[in-house]
Amino acid sequence: MALFGLPPEVMRPVALALNVLVAGLTTYRFYKAGHLKFSEAWPLLLMSAPLAFVGGTMVLPQEIYRLLLGGLLILSAGYLIWRSLAEPDRFSENDKILPKVPALGTGGTVGFLSGLTGIGGGVLLSPVLLQFGWAGIRKASALSAVFILFNSAAGLAGNLVSLNSLPTVVPIWAVAAMLGGLIGSRGGALAIPSVYLIRILSVVLLAAGLKFVIF
Repeated sequence: MALFGLPPEVMRPVALALNVLVAGLTTYRFYKAGHLKFSEAWPLLLMSAPLAFVGGTMVLPQEIYRLLLGGLLILSAGYLIWRSLAEPDRFSENDKILPKVPALGTGGTVGFLSGLTGIGGGVLLSPVLLQFGWAGIRKASALSAVFILFNSAAGLAGNLVSLNSLPTVVPIWAVAAMLGGLIGSRGGALAIPSVYLIRILSVVLLAAGLKFVIF
């Protein structure tokens, strides 16, 4: 949506609605593949959903919105590219347990930002989980999927308080998003090597972030 120049007032509710659909499918796929434990996910969700709702009720000026979202995307992409090149094995799976107290704070902060910007929070949460060694790439992807599902739903509810309705384009984009989600969730959960998942995500984040900041 950033690359095609949709205005923020359309972009945010559409992004949140599509996040709910695709993240629901992805959560199911990663759970079935054994990468997701809800006992580890709840600390991330407890504070994030209420704060995502609060963020969804707020409307930023367009220029601030674009700089904030673009900067967050570029920072996430830069970190992932750097780590995947410098330490390819850093994102391999591990059996560490997600620490509950830091997870509460992390979830709340990312949840608020996800509701405010409409990006679901996964692109912000995954680098944090990877940076602190709380998860490998597939576990981070699984936790991010369920995080996106709950927080996008909360952010969308908050957004609709001020918007009253979703744009009519949502059903058309939903079909395309679900088809992509079917392919991507299978590759992410089962097939694609971890290092390539990181690099693919990094390129997409960088392109979208630069579009926000430059144009």
